[in-house]
Amino acid sequence: MITTRELIAQARAREEAMARVEELLASASGTAHDRDGQVEVTVDARGKLLRLWLAPSAVELGEGLGPLVVEIAQAAMREATQDGYNKVALLLGEDMTFVIERMTGVPAPARAEDDDPGMTVEEFQRLRDLRLGSGSAPPEPAPAASVEDEDAYWESFDPASLRSDR
Repeated sequence: MITTRELIAQARAREEAMARVEELLASASGTAHDRDGQVEVTVDARGKLLRLWLAPSAVELGEGLGPLVVEIAQAAMREATQDGYNKVALLLGEDMTFVIERMTGVPAPARAEDDDPGMTVEEFQRLRDLRLGSGSAPPEPAPAASVEDEDAYWESFDPASLRSDR
């Protein structure tokens, strides 16, 4: 049975976590670029433009440049929204994050019906077999990474970059 003190401690912990949500969302951002690399846009989770980069060749797009910038900014906004939800989910958990999505009416972009679900296990295995050549001997194992290399990798790893069902 949970005591009153434990309930109070849990409520305070939730309150502190919710206070950090604003901080996490303020640090969320998204970047997108067009296929040709002529336009790159970075926005924060509120849609504020943080960076707009145009290649010198973008001037050749003429009247198409404006709509392209808007399209790229919208893609960056979806990325920033997803980044924000990913960060909040690490703090509050998936269930609470889903509740926030429902309350705000802004679903996580990765839940969109038209979102690419990624590669199936079967497709991955088929492509792996093609790459390695079916029936051939297993490839030589890669040399083990040094401890410094692995430490550097994990220090720069951002768990918000992992794709979840959101």
